[in-house]
Amino acid sequence: MNMINVVSPSRLHLTLIDLNAEIGRVDGGVGITLESPSLEISAAEADAVEVVGDSILAGRIQKAAKAVLPAGKGIRIHIKRDLSDHVGLGSGTQAALSAATAVNEIYGLGKSVRELAVIVGRGGTSGIGVAAFESGGFILDGGHKFKNKGAFSPSAASHMPPGPVLFRRDFPDWHIVLAIPNTKGVHDAEEVDIFKKVCPIPLKEVQEISHVILMQMLPAIIEEDLVSFGRAVNHFQTVGFKKREVELQPQAVIDAMKYMQDNGASGAGVSSFGPVVYGIVGSPGEGKKLQKEVQSLLDESLGGKVLITKAKNRGADIFGGSN
Repeated sequence: MNMINVVSPSRLHLTLIDLNAEIGRVDGGVGITLESPSLEISAAEADAVEVVGDSILAGRIQKAAKAVLPAGKGIRIHIKRDLSDHVGLGSGTQAALSAATAVNEIYGLGKSVRELAVIVGRGGTSGIGVAAFESGGFILDGGHKFKNKGAFSPSAASHMPPGPVLFRRDFPDWHIVLAIPNTKGVHDAEEVDIFKKVCPIPLKEVQEISHVILMQMLPAIIEEDLVSFGRAVNHFQTVGFKKREVELQPQAVIDAMKYMQDNGASGAGVSSFGPVVYGIVGSPGEGKKLQKEVQSLLDESLGGKVLITKAKNRGADIFGGSN
């Protein structure tokens, strides 16, 4: 039996760039692909569509598989390692692309990751998750022509293809403290409403974000300057759409972010709509100390887990194997 395993990475979404659209484009974003946590599935040809494994993502995986399957064909997908949904790690895109990739491999459809993303409806606002699955690393995407998209909306409510990748580079060998509180971020209808409510973002704020990305964050990646990279991350939390995402967080999430900023992280922020908080540090020792301290904060408030990870400088791992 032809068996395919797919291990797809989570990602941090550091900021959206332009939710003003005055010069003709909208969205755009910056993100980092993560080694862990990750989603793992195995899949094999079957007579019908079957998804096994206790996962909140089972419905998304089944829907994506059906969207890609040739007429009259089936697939059995086993969710071997789960990824939390609606926390800011990009689980929806990874689940959909994992299932689509499994079908693509098993039936030899020959479609690219971006073609699969269009079929399963991912990447319509942020292209970071699609690019993370495709190539990993640090990613900057260029958004969409506003005249084509026509509205400010999240990926789940957009039918656009993923934006072009403007810049992709291996992320330096820095450690990332990842706090995953026991709560959910904004999603679905509430997410759509927030885009409608806060957009367009003032042009001055979009210009400020763009300046920080171009003249601080990108040079810091190339020069492996952790201090400057961290300053850019901290700056993002105070301006543009990211500022609005931070303001939606429970106080315990904001406290965890500020604690990281004040106690060893060069930069710390909220990923996407949260509640995941990340802090970037230079050494394992700094990471372990901060991990322990932030875990104590979560234990006293929302609960949850804190782990140490690094960037993944390649895309999803796809290989044959046994179920």
